[in-house]
Amino acid sequence: MKTLLLRLSAVMIAFGGAHAADTAPPPLDSIGQRVQPCLPCHGKEGRATREGYYPRIAGKPAGYLFNQLVNFRDGRRHFPMMTYLADLQNDAYLREMAGFFGAQRVPYPPPQPPQVGAAVLERGRRLVMEGDAALRVPSCRSCHGTRLLGVEPAVPGLLGVSQDYLTAQLSAWRIGARAAHAPDCMAELVQRLRPEDVNSATAWLATQAVPDDTGPEQGFEHPPALRCGSIPQTGQQP
Repeated sequence: MKTLLLRLSAVMIAFGGAHAADTAPPPLDSIGQRVQPCLPCHGKEGRATREGYYPRIAGKPAGYLFNQLVNFRDGRRHFPMMTYLADLQNDAYLREMAGFFGAQRVPYPPPQPPQVGAAVLERGRRLVMEGDAALRVPSCRSCHGTRLLGVEPAVPGLLGVSQDYLTAQLSAWRIGARAAHAPDCMAELVQRLRPEDVNSATAWLATQAVPDDTGPEQGFEHPPALRCGSIPQTGQQP
């Protein structure tokens, strides 16, 4: 009888433990918990906030997001909160965070209303869609995808991003405050652009609606116009 009671008690304890595990909140080490520090700035699910300076990271190619986290960690990009977040993390941890946000498919906000005249917007459209041979600047879509929504595994989309953020990043490349893996194609290109060209291109991009299918393209229609160290060659990891 004593042995039976002991066995029954053991079963009840085990059942109670399993029940508690079923109703417990997610573990603190889950990816859902790890990304919580990202959300106050980047918004719910990484879809960005109204401020405009903090970019949308939801749905960006995971390889691109991973590259940026590594750039903050290794000193190629500079922003105190991002440096603090990435500083002591290993590649596997950062890659997991990048994969989480890269897998999000959430709606984009409506585009910004035009703040500039028609001539400025037309100049921006031509730069983005056609480039400028005289300045030796290829079209943005030659690297960022025909729909400007990025290319897997490591090229970001340009639509659904505020003009403030786009302008700030191009300016950071111009003055050397932002860098990417060598050869740094964006640092090279932005030196060829005049300030008014940057304003035109970013204004036009910010006024464009995002297509319903928001995923990045799976590959380049044609080889990129420039060799970029952040775009892996065939067989390389981003």
